Amino acid sequence: MELDIQAERAGGACVVTVAGEVDVYTSPALKARLVEEIEGGCDRLVVVLDGVGFIDSSGLGVLVGALRRMKERGDDLRIVCAREQVLKIFRITGLDKVFHIVSTIGEAQAV
Repeated sequence: MELDIQAERAGGACVVTVAGEVDVYTSPALKARLVEEIEGGCDRLVVVLDGVGFIDSSGLGVLVGALRRMKERGDDLRIVCAREQVLKIFRITGLDKVFHIVSTIGEAQAV
């Protein structure tokens, strides 16, 4: 399955909306887009995963790398996801304690 990645600036944040499956084949495209947004001066990055049906360890690695880049700059990364099957992966790996995960874009944009 292909990965669809859309990016926009909204409410002072860079919002990257992802749909499809994030796996070893598609995660390089996600990494490239997130790096592009971060290097483009984004100080708050919101990654919307509501359209993601599956994410594997390579996809999680891309998100961890983006979080690390943002924190090194003193910036913020938040994840929007209400899909239980994706949230379960974050819980199993313990990454729900690492990422700021919220249910809506409005929550992610709140300071």
